[in-house]
Amino acid sequence: MSNGRRKKTENRVNQVNVKVAKTAGAASSTEEHAEKLEEEASALQSTLNFLSKRIDQLAANMEKAQVAEYVNLMQRPWKLILKNLLAGLSRGVGYAIGLSVFAATIVYILQWVGALNLPIVGDYIADIVRVVQKQLEIKS
Repeated sequence: MSNGRRKKTENRVNQVNVKVAKTAGAASSTEEHAEKLEEEASALQSTLNFLSKRIDQLAANMEKAQVAEYVNLMQRPWKLILKNLLAGLSRGVGYAIGLSVFAATIVYILQWVGALNLPIVGDYIADIVRVVQKQLEIKS
C-alpha cells in the first residue's frame, strides 16, 4: 500500500511540477510578449508623434504659401484676368514714370556737365542735349 500511494503521490507531484513549470514558462512568454507589445506600441507612438509634427509643419507651410487663396483664384478665372490686367497696367505706368525720371535726371546731369565747357566731352554732351531739346520741342 505504501508503494501504490507513493507512486500515486509521486505522479501527482510530478504532474504539479509540470503544470507549475508550464505555467511559469507561459508566464515568462506572456511577459516577453507583453514587453514586445510595449516596445511596438512605443515605436508606433513615436512614429505617430513624428508624423503629427510633420503634418503640422506642412499645414503651416501651406498656410504661409497661401495655397488656399491660390486655389480660390484659379477657380475664378475672371478675377485672375482682372488682377493680372491691373498688375500689368500699374507695371507699365511705373516703367514709364521711372524711365521719364531717369531720362530727365540724365539730361539734367548732361546739361550741367556741358556747362563746364570740358573740351571734347562738353561738345559731345552739348550735341546730345540739343538733339533731346529739339525732339521735345517737336513733340510739344
